[in-house]
Order: sequence, then C-alpha cells, then structure tokens
Amino acid sequence: MINHPSQVVAVGGASGLIGKALVAKLEQDGHTVRRMVRRPVKDNSEIYWKPSSGEIDDAALNGVDAVVHLGGVGITDQRWTDDFKRQIRDSRVDSTRLLSLTLASLERKPRVHVNASAIGYYGVRGDEEIDESSAGGQGFLADACRDWEAATQPSWESGIRVCQLRIGVVLSPDGGLLASLLKPFRMGLGGVVARGDQYISWIALTDVVAAIQFAIDHDPLHGAVNATAPNPVTNREFTKALGEVLHRPTVLPMPAFAIRAMMGRETADELAIGGAKIYPRRLEAEWFQFACPDIRTALRTVLSERPAEAS
Repeated sequence: MINHPSQVVAVGGASGLIGKALVAKLEQDGHTVRRMVRRPVKDNSEIYWKPSSGEIDDAALNGVDAVVHLGGVGITDQRWTDDFKRQIRDSRVDSTRLLSLTLASLERKPRVHVNASAIGYYGVRGDEEIDESSAGGQGFLADACRDWEAATQPSWESGIRVCQLRIGVVLSPDGGLLASLLKPFRMGLGGVVARGDQYISWIALTDVVAAIQFAIDHDPLHGAVNATAPNPVTNREFTKALGEVLHRPTVLPMPAFAIRAMMGRETADELAIGGAKIYPRRLEAEWFQFACPDIRTALRTVLSERPAEAS
C-alpha cells in the first residue's frame, strides 16, 4: 500500500493485464489515477498521448505525484517477423522516450517514474543465478530491453527517481503464459516443454501490483529492480505444480521441434525453450513482502480469484 496519502498517479498501459489490476488497486486505496490514452479524452481522469506521432498533453502531466508506464505490444501476440520485432521494440522505446522527455521538461515534475522493463534483459542464462548486478544477455529481447531502459534517462537526469522494473512471467488466468496453458492442462494434455530444465522466473499478478506500489512509495528504490518471485522454478517443476493444483495428469511432453514449429525458432528459443534463474535481490533487501513466494501458493491464489466455474 502507498503510504503517501491521496497521490495522483498517471498510468500508461492502463488497459493491459498489469495496468488494469494496478489501476483498480490504486483507486481502492484512495488514490487518483489518470489513465494515459491514445484516443480523445473523456474527462480529466484521462491524459491524451499518441507516442507513434510524438503527441502528448504535457500540461495534464504537470503536477502529478507519480508516473507508471507499462505500455508495449504483447511479445507473444504473433510470430516474430522483422516487422513485428520492430513493433515490440518501438512501442516500448518510443513511448518511454517521449514520456521521459516530457516529464523532464515539466515545471512540477513527478516524484517518481516507474517504468516497466522485462527479465528478457538477461537473455537465456541456463541455471546461472541472476540478480540486478548481473550483466545483460544476448538476443533480441535483451537488446530491446537495454534500449527500453535507456529511454528513461531524461527522467533520471532531470532529478526524477526512476525505477526500471524487470518484470518476470506474470501469472494470471486472464492473460500471459498461465492463461494459454489452462485449457490444455484442464483437458489432461499438459506436459513439460523441451527438456523441462529451463527456468521460469515468474511472479503472481498480485505481487507485481504490490511491487509497483512499493516502488512508488519507497524512496530508496531506484534503477533496475527485478520483479520476480524469490523462488524461480524449472519448467518441469512448474508443470508438476500446475497439474497438482488443477488435479490433472501432466504426461504429454511437447518436444523442442514442435514448439519451434508453432512459435518460430527465435521466439521459441527465447521465450519457451530458453530461460533464466532470476532473483529479486533489490526488493528483498528493502524487505518487500511477497504474498505468493512459492509456485503452488501462487497458482492456488491466482486461480482461486476466478469464479468457481472457470477455475
């Protein structure tokens, strides 16, 4: 919960999976949310911007207490063609750069700029233990995340505290990895992917939202912050846990060649077959409390939030 009373928080990407949950929690806690939208605004609860053409209502941002930016096209929305990879990168980098330059120019700047990044920054790292002090990795996502984080530099240089949240695999039945797995697993068609020894550095949606609120509130926190649970698991461990929670068998593996045929080699190798074992050392050092620190607790929690007939 944010300790500073009645803050005004501008949120980019408010219509996405994390954004919707964040907005609801902020409003529940008594804060004023200004959603950043790419269409004509309906009222003063919205702020107009259109990053693709460099348009933004800077006056509407003047005086807000905090800004959270979560925007970007979904990396699993389609196969990674060259054109789609440009969309993935540009939708993140261009919007962040526009926002950062605008915030830096304001007369009354926000106290903090929390900007999404992703654990893709670290690339595929096997069973190496990774934290915020680790070097960035190789590959398309690693390069895109470096550019994404660099785009916050104008905010930082203007004196705004910047937190770059490197968000892990978000667990929610409403989107992302877990949502895509629920139907086959409920049908008893779940199984390990490839060898099953690749790590999944995950986090429950509830904890992502709490980590963003913590970053807004906690003044010592700045720079890169891993938003992942403290207990990453292998794909095999994740598969077993999901099967147990759903009371379904998990005996049908999906070999690497099948994943590559379905997703494309580059996409599959970076998102499904590869992995990294990532720890949230910065959050732990500041005594952040995870509601869902282990995979079984997380799966039971996020699935229990759905109506009984959907769970």
